[in-house]
Amino acid sequence: MFIGHFAVGFAAKRAAPRTSLATLMAAAQLVDLVWPAFVLLGVERVRVAPGNTAFTPLDFESYPWTHSLLMVLVWAAAFGIAYRARTGYVRGAWVAAALVVSHWVLDWVTHRPDLQFAPGVDARTGLGLWSSVPATVIVEGALFAAGLGVYLSTTRARNRKGSIGLWAFVAFLVLAYAGNLGQVPPGPTAIAAVGLLGGFVLLVWAWWLDRNREVRPSLPEPASAPVPGVPPRPPA
Repeated sequence: MFIGHFAVGFAAKRAAPRTSLATLMAAAQLVDLVWPAFVLLGVERVRVAPGNTAFTPLDFESYPWTHSLLMVLVWAAAFGIAYRARTGYVRGAWVAAALVVSHWVLDWVTHRPDLQFAPGVDARTGLGLWSSVPATVIVEGALFAAGLGVYLSTTRARNRKGSIGLWAFVAFLVLAYAGNLGQVPPGPTAIAAVGLLGGFVLLVWAWWLDRNREVRPSLPEPASAPVPGVPPRPPA
């Protein structure tokens, strides 16, 4: 899944309005941000195998340290604890941890059975939505539209940058998603390099556009609302 992970990042702004969109996106994409580095280091393996699924030619041969259920739970705990220590925002920490776990759930829906439960455990799982291109596009498209709708109902632009930046970000994601349909990437190294660079560029973009937007004052917990017992801190 690609834009589906961005969808939950957008939607999570409602649950943790003080948390930067970039942090929410980073949590939702965390294991995919780490995975390219593991591929480049030879710790995990992917190969290009056209026909592996109808939707993508990628065959994820081994990625237990980033995408197994056990390790996703470990990554989630680490991310949540680190965010709580840095910001003091308890709700944001729980939401961020849940977003990390959501990545495995969404991958479980889309991937063929290639997700392990833990490193060293051979049993693999996956519901295989990727076996159908139309079904994948419909499910991801609906999820993305819903997540974006929640973000739009949660925030409003402070200025033109907040409006144009958001819609440019959305357009880029949609065009990148559409452009990858049916494309065969050149190889594992290129996949990992593009994923590593592109992932962090998108996070910077999300941080910037969110800085130019604000939480709507009608929400029960506006961006400036204090957490009991914790001094107010800027979004992070």
